[in-house]
Amino acid sequence: MAPFAGYDMPISYPTGAVEEHNICRRSVGLFDIDHMGQLIVSGPDADAFVSHTVSGAVLDMKDWDARYSLLLDEKGLVRDDLFVYRLPRVNAAEGRWWIVVNASNLEADFAWFKARAVEWKGKVKVEDVSAETYMIAVQGPRAIELLDSMADRKVSAFPRFTSGEFVIEGTKVLFGRTGYTGEDGGELFFPAEKALAVWEAFIKTGEKKGIETKAIGLAARDSLRFEAGMPLHGHEISPSINALEAGFKWACDFSKADFIGKKALEAIAAAGLPRKLVGIEMTGGVPREGYEVQAPDGRKIGLCVAGMFCPTTKKYAANAFVTPEFAKVGTDVAIVAHGKPKPGLVVKRPLYVPAYRR
Repeated sequence: MAPFAGYDMPISYPTGAVEEHNICRRSVGLFDIDHMGQLIVSGPDADAFVSHTVSGAVLDMKDWDARYSLLLDEKGLVRDDLFVYRLPRVNAAEGRWWIVVNASNLEADFAWFKARAVEWKGKVKVEDVSAETYMIAVQGPRAIELLDSMADRKVSAFPRFTSGEFVIEGTKVLFGRTGYTGEDGGELFFPAEKALAVWEAFIKTGEKKGIETKAIGLAARDSLRFEAGMPLHGHEISPSINALEAGFKWACDFSKADFIGKKALEAIAAAGLPRKLVGIEMTGGVPREGYEVQAPDGRKIGLCVAGMFCPTTKKYAANAFVTPEFAKVGTDVAIVAHGKPKPGLVVKRPLYVPAYRR
């Protein structure tokens, strides 16, 4: 256990981080991610408000669709990354949105949304429902099979990047077929007082059905998301990193009339990026956040923002921001570990192709 975003969180269980990683890749991993935040945005102007405040396209979303997006500031820097769910309307005049934010940013994100909602003159309401909501991720190639065996409807009928409701262990659940591991599965939201009962039901049902189902800690969660090319706030994205250099142009809908940060990103694109996020495979050492990246002639060309051993690919790799001339796949670089440059090679990201892209 260790402190994380104001919570005591499991870094690993007795299974061990590497084996937890492998379990999620081969069967089912359970992730206690109740530290994440959940907001509801509603009101007559909720649709327009969400479209203006997040970077991605949302107005084309149908009821129950789920979509990744960014929360940017006016300079195009990444305040947070989000999952946005379009909920069915209570009535024809009012839109409803479920927005999932990172734990360490919950208070700031909530205040940010609330402050901007004031400009909409009472036609937008923002609620923080994190305290009463429990969130669990069920991830892995057998996750949907496990969920199908427990829910009152076929979870396998939910297309990827959609959401919906079902009942499990007598508890009504909001389910998103989304995740942060590169595997199939989903994320569940339900009343916090039901957390233990539902968690234990997953473990017991897995045992009964012969589906290997284990709890997974933050260490394996990090290596899983790293291999799958998903960002971690404070590393690949942060308030000092803009969306374009982090490779998230695809999460920004420039066809919208406006969104916060749009003008800044257009100016950045016109001027040219001074650095780009790349993946680097390293030999002769373990890359870590903060390690310097060098050109073959010893010039500093960037810094690592994350690095580790990747259990699936069985390689040591880093994510780093480097100058554009060294960002091409196949480029030789070096990473300085303990004062000594170690060979590195720029490689294609992601290292592990997520299930939804296969």
